Amino acid sequence: MLAMLGSRATRSSAHLCLRLFLLAGCLATVLAVAPRGCARSSLVPLAVGTQRQPAVTQKQPPAPAVPKAAVPAAAPITGYTLPPAKYREAVEYARAQNWLYFGSFAYGILILLLVLAWRLAPRYRDWAERATRRRLGQAAIFVPLLFFTLAVLELPISAAGHWINLRFHQSIEAWALWFWDWTKGQIVTYVVGIFLLWILYGVIRRSPRRWWLYFWLAALPILFFLIFISPYVLDPMFNKFEPLAKSDPALVAKLEQVCAHAGVRIPPSRMYLMKASRKVTSINAYVNGFGASKRVVVWDTTIAKMTTPEIAFVFGHEMGHYVLHHILWGMLFGALGMLVLLWLGFHALHWSLRRWGATWSIRGPGDWASLPVLWLWLSVFSFLAAPASNAMSRHFEHQADRFGLEVTHGVIPDSSQNAARAFQVLGEVDLSDPRPSPFIVFWLYNHPPIPARIQFALHYDPWAHGREPRYVR
Repeated sequence: MLAMLGSRATRSSAHLCLRLFLLAGCLATVLAVAPRGCARSSLVPLAVGTQRQPAVTQKQPPAPAVPKAAVPAAAPITGYTLPPAKYREAVEYARAQNWLYFGSFAYGILILLLVLAWRLAPRYRDWAERATRRRLGQAAIFVPLLFFTLAVLELPISAAGHWINLRFHQSIEAWALWFWDWTKGQIVTYVVGIFLLWILYGVIRRSPRRWWLYFWLAALPILFFLIFISPYVLDPMFNKFEPLAKSDPALVAKLEQVCAHAGVRIPPSRMYLMKASRKVTSINAYVNGFGASKRVVVWDTTIAKMTTPEIAFVFGHEMGHYVLHHILWGMLFGALGMLVLLWLGFHALHWSLRRWGATWSIRGPGDWASLPVLWLWLSVFSFLAAPASNAMSRHFEHQADRFGLEVTHGVIPDSSQNAARAFQVLGEVDLSDPRPSPFIVFWLYNHPPIPARIQFALHYDPWAHGREPRYVR
């Protein structure tokens, strides 16, 4: 995704799918490709695994698009550079996001431990069992009570993330609108969570030793269905979309030239504009959905702040995700990660309940009240798996960068410079860290750092050395 070129996504279906995959025991970070990202892939490097929230306390009109022909010739790009004031701001922003990421993980674990120590889950279980004997009815009572408790306790961290982005002017969504998005996210999580956990605990009761495998088999089609309907149902709950041809037919014509060069048919009906400027100042583009729902989405902020050749490269990058089937591969890796997590969760849950089950008033693995224990361990394992899933994502993003350079070669003038400028604009607007530490890149980045991407764009030139490009011949 481009948006993950260097930014965190606004609250959207990407965030919801991440939560729902974790709820099901999936390797949550695999499909965050986006922040970023339901099964979403982006050009922008997500420097931190946290989600980007809006930034100015009042709504501002979207920045007017600069006529592409009026953009003056820029000095050649030789590397990622920022003015001194913006350099310091980018470093401070990255540092704040890094602290928030690790702090939110520690805080989340603390909350789950407190919920266990206070025996809140057994209390909610008792209320649900007294209210009805039907298991689905019990799930409909227990799940919203527990999830709402966790969400309220986690609200300070969520609000801190929003405040940081307000502080660094990465969004224009007022607190009231931010809270409304938070509320909609909670509602969707409750609805899907009730159904998934009803299945989970039904499987645990029927197969105490193999529930991790059977639930995995049952959950996969449900989660893939959620990814499929995300562009139709979940995304529009948080942002407005319209066909790109409606707002910028000239740009669509240029993008069709890029498609023709690759010998790929991406019809205009699958090119969409997202009205991101209603909430954020950052720029992005991404691919999401799969099969009949797969589409390329460009944010209106990207169109306002980049030239047509730069947007063509961004589109070429996104086409790379489209052509190279990165969403499908991400889903497959996510499914495998989900299976491993559930297996680890099975053993960790049984070990924990043998030691502390009586203390926590939990009857056994099939007890509704065991969910915080399972959630805790899945959170830990997902956190530890983040470097592996992010490494896979960085590989996909590097492939998409290469594809974008190849597919725009000969279609736009000086494609390497335009790609480098696109990354430079992204870094400036999204405050990408100019010098991230190797550890932060290893643990948090699901896209290569902006400086590395610029250098690759400037030096990738197989044509000059008589070599065949890898993807577009």
